[in-house]
Amino acid sequence: MSVAGYVPGRQPQSRTGERAGSPSPSRPRSSPARANPAPRITALGGGQGLSASLSALRRLTSDLTAVVTVADDGGSSGRLREELGVLPPGDLRKALAALCGDDDWGRTWSEVIQQRFTGNGELGGHAVGNLLIVALWEKLGDPVAALDWVGRLLNVQGRVLPMSAVPLDIEATVRGHDPARPAEVSAVRGQASVAATPGTVQSIRLLPDEPPAVPEAVTAVREADWVVLGPGSWFTSVLPHLLVPELAKALTETRARRLLTLNLAPQPGETEGFTPQRHLEVIADHAPDLAVDAILVDERAVTGGAFGQADLEGLEKAAERMGAALVLGTVARADGTPRHDPELLAAAYDRIFRTHGRIGPWR
Repeated sequence: MSVAGYVPGRQPQSRTGERAGSPSPSRPRSSPARANPAPRITALGGGQGLSASLSALRRLTSDLTAVVTVADDGGSSGRLREELGVLPPGDLRKALAALCGDDDWGRTWSEVIQQRFTGNGELGGHAVGNLLIVALWEKLGDPVAALDWVGRLLNVQGRVLPMSAVPLDIEATVRGHDPARPAEVSAVRGQASVAATPGTVQSIRLLPDEPPAVPEAVTAVREADWVVLGPGSWFTSVLPHLLVPELAKALTETRARRLLTLNLAPQPGETEGFTPQRHLEVIADHAPDLAVDAILVDERAVTGGAFGQADLEGLEKAAERMGAALVLGTVARADGTPRHDPELLAAAYDRIFRTHGRIGPWR
């Protein structure tokens, strides 16, 4: 089996053409002139939300970078993180799988890296892709270069980067984490615990404080035509990017347009009972200097769907306070589940990119 851009047995070549025996195979980027290019898009997030966004965006461009959270502490990722002291690989693996091609090669590798070992032994529950990523991290000592190598093996359409090169923890301020004390406010540490809290999350912070950003991630934000934030777990996948100082600074200073994609439903635990407006207020509370150009909302979700009959006027005013136009569309799957349809989401993204401004034409 062979695909364009990969020949079995041949080492990847660097941008300068030298053999990439050293651990940093460069990903080709558009030339500075970018004559009639595809849009350069950077998507921020983690988990299933980022996978949905990437599955849509890859239909629009090949110049796509995913900047992924590194605070997961549950499941296979949590075990590897605890045992080996590495970044949690799970969300990075999901992003790579979402960017695999639609040919036999891409579909096969997407399934392989998502495959989990069964049984109750030491390998039980581990995803193949997690072990592959960690093996390359240990061999190369460079998380970005290792992910580039995995991307080339999978022939992914785009690039996947961690937002920070150090594992992070999320600490949330939660009201009612203990159901027996519903008025009590306490600190809850760990992504898995925050995601599952029965209380109301009020705010989060990252540990360590002011973590360093991966330089390539900062560059991807600054050089993008569009930066897409969300959908995803609001407190544990979307907000963390805004709490990494260098990334937050890049997001406020970039010449790129910024698009925020709202979730299709409140998430049990993290955002139970949240209105659409509350989602936007949480973003503004954590990143008051962040301006957004457009906010994409599924029309059915806010007109009798998972959010009930939302206050559209209030939602529009909340968007305006962030500097954004509120864009209503149909982006959910027709089966009624709170999941985005990749083709509908791609069409909505494309309309926004065409009609809400950009740094140069690509059509």
